[in-house]
Amino acid sequence: MQTIIQYTIIGIVLIIISLVIVKLSKKNFNIEANKLITYLGGKDNIVNAECNMSRFKVILKDVSLANKDAIQKLGAKGIVEIDNQLKIIFGKNAKQLKKYIEEIL
Repeated sequence: MQTIIQYTIIGIVLIIISLVIVKLSKKNFNIEANKLITYLGGKDNIVNAECNMSRFKVILKDVSLANKDAIQKLGAKGIVEIDNQLKIIFGKNAKQLKKYIEEIL
C-alpha cells in the first residue's frame, strides 16, 4: 500500500514538472508580436500584413524604419526586401504571429 502511494506521488510530481517545462518552452506570441511591430517601425508604418505558409509578408510605408537585425534576433530565418515590402521567414510560427499582430493593429 505504501509503495502505491509513493508511485502516485512520483507520478504527480513528474506530471507537474512536464507541464512546467512545456509552459516555459512555449513562446509568448503576444510579446513577440509587439516586438515585431516595433521592429517594423511601429503600427503606423505597417500598411498590410499577410501570411503564406512559413512566410510573413508585410507592406510598409517606409522600409528604412524596419530593424532587420532585431527581426532576425526575434527568430526570423531570413528576410527579403522588395520595394516597400519585407518577406520574413518565421517557419511554423508565422501564422500565429500574424494572428496576434492583426489583433494589435
